[in-house]
Amino acid sequence: MNNPLEQFEIHKIVEISIFGYDLSFTNSSMVMLIGSILACGLFAYCVKNIAIIPSKAQMFGELIYNAINQTLINSAGAKAQKYIPLIFSLFIFILFCNILGLFPHSFAPTSHIAITFSLAIVVFLFITLAGIVKHGFKFFSLFLPAGIPLWLAPLMIIIELFSYLGKPISLSLRLAANMVAGHILLEVLAGFMVMLPLVLKVLPMPLIMILLVFEFGVAILQAYIFTILSCVYLNDTLNLH
Repeated sequence: MNNPLEQFEIHKIVEISIFGYDLSFTNSSMVMLIGSILACGLFAYCVKNIAIIPSKAQMFGELIYNAINQTLINSAGAKAQKYIPLIFSLFIFILFCNILGLFPHSFAPTSHIAITFSLAIVVFLFITLAGIVKHGFKFFSLFLPAGIPLWLAPLMIIIELFSYLGKPISLSLRLAANMVAGHILLEVLAGFMVMLPLVLKVLPMPLIMILLVFEFGVAILQAYIFTILSCVYLNDTLNLH
């Protein structure tokens, strides 16, 4: 049986080095590029012929957009709607990367902590800057909840600061860990099926099909969880305590 961790290895497709930095185009880059192109193509098709009475394609695009927009409003308030381009793009990018990673001989970029942490850092820096721009120096009151006794303030500031700085770490680890676990499980079960005698190979097929459907649901759910947590963190910085 093959090593189930081999599917997470990054392979260079086009080797590129600029000023000593390795900027090679890899299998991870390829899947992210394909996912971005497919996402842009899909929604370009959905809005190609916008009408008052929407077509099925337009309804599909509007359904996804409205779902994410409503999630943002429910989590961070109506005034946060101006940030919908970032939140919607984040959800669609992660969703396509997750789903493309389920195809045979493909690669799941979101199974690598480097990718998920990069996305989380973008969100973290954006919401921090948005909070500072909106509240100015008052933003730092986020690290000292109202009503805290003065003698307890230094400890609370340290706790709140570490909690705030830990957000991108927890956000990235959650997504990467879920994608890795699901792919390893599928790889192990598929490996056992290959090892079975020919007449018994069909027996685990229903289980594998069920797991594939389950993983498809997880791919959608994890993209949504990453998005909704980003909305919650945005609410914390916009509305403070």
